Amino acid sequence: MLFNYFLLTTGLLLLYFGADWLVRGSSSLARSMNISSLVIGLTVVAFGTSAPEMVVSAVASLQNKSMIAIGNVVGSNICNIALVLGTTALIMPIRASHSVVKRDIPIMLLASVYLLLLSFN
Repeated sequence: MLFNYFLLTTGLLLLYFGADWLVRGSSSLARSMNISSLVIGLTVVAFGTSAPEMVVSAVASLQNKSMIAIGNVVGSNICNIALVLGTTALIMPIRASHSVVKRDIPIMLLASVYLLLLSFN
């Protein structure tokens, strides 16, 4: 039991310092290449939020557990979209035109059904 707490604490510390190292290193590299701060921020955030999923998916693939990798990607996307839309909706109501809703809802439903059909394989 004590060993599990040690592993959890060690993992969290490695995650914290690894993320800090990733952000600092990529920011300084981008600045040395004269890339704008906006592009640096967007790219660092994209890599920083995707790096844990990439590692989990790579380990799952190496262990021939592809469903873990797929579940990781799907769950991460659902969580990210729900958090962004939910936070945005809490701050200010989201308005969408009728044509956007009419076009996007069928596409989202088709993509969801397609993913469900792929998961049966």
